[in-house]
Amino acid sequence: MLKKENKEKQSQRRKRPETEPEIKKEGGEDTKSKEEVKKKLEKDVLKPKKEEMQKKELKEDATKSEQEEIQKADVTKEEPKKKREKELWGILHIYSSKNNTILHVTDITGAETLSIKSGGQIVRSQREESSPYAAMKAATRIAKEIKDKGIVGTHIKVRAPGGHNGPRYPGKGAQAAIRVMSRSGIHIGRIEDVTPVAYGGCRPKGGKRGRRV
Repeated sequence: MLKKENKEKQSQRRKRPETEPEIKKEGGEDTKSKEEVKKKLEKDVLKPKKEEMQKKELKEDATKSEQEEIQKADVTKEEPKKKREKELWGILHIYSSKNNTILHVTDITGAETLSIKSGGQIVRSQREESSPYAAMKAATRIAKEIKDKGIVGTHIKVRAPGGHNGPRYPGKGAQAAIRVMSRSGIHIGRIEDVTPVAYGGCRPKGGKRGRRV
């Protein structure tokens, strides 16, 4: 009896349990499932990544090519720089006395006369030649002439009669002329007083005892 029981136990051990999973041979379903997983990974993960990388590379290449083309276009578009037109400046000489106001515009060297006007050309009566009105009108005319000749700005030199016997201060017309020139759109540079000053030159008239009234 014991022998029979031992044999039955041995036979039961040798038999595979029904719940035990069967070992799958090579080339069977297991290998197929691995291949399917690999294919799915390639489709879902690897391919999109590759496509994105390719797209990025294409974009970078395109941007580089576009930048090169833009640089070339900029180089070709760059026109030769135009020469800056020189701004012409002149000198306005204002001689203002009690009798008249004379405006004389020259080039910057003072050698060439560009325009000249006086209060006597505008007013008929002699007593109004030195008035501010005459000086203003003369200045407006002279400003128009200067602009037509291409002058942008002027330096102003104001002169009174001065000397050993004349007044050292200019008349009323000088200030009016300067105002009109500044409002006409012409730039004004330096304003100088060039009244001649006597340094013990000629003897003033009147004699030893002075002028007798």
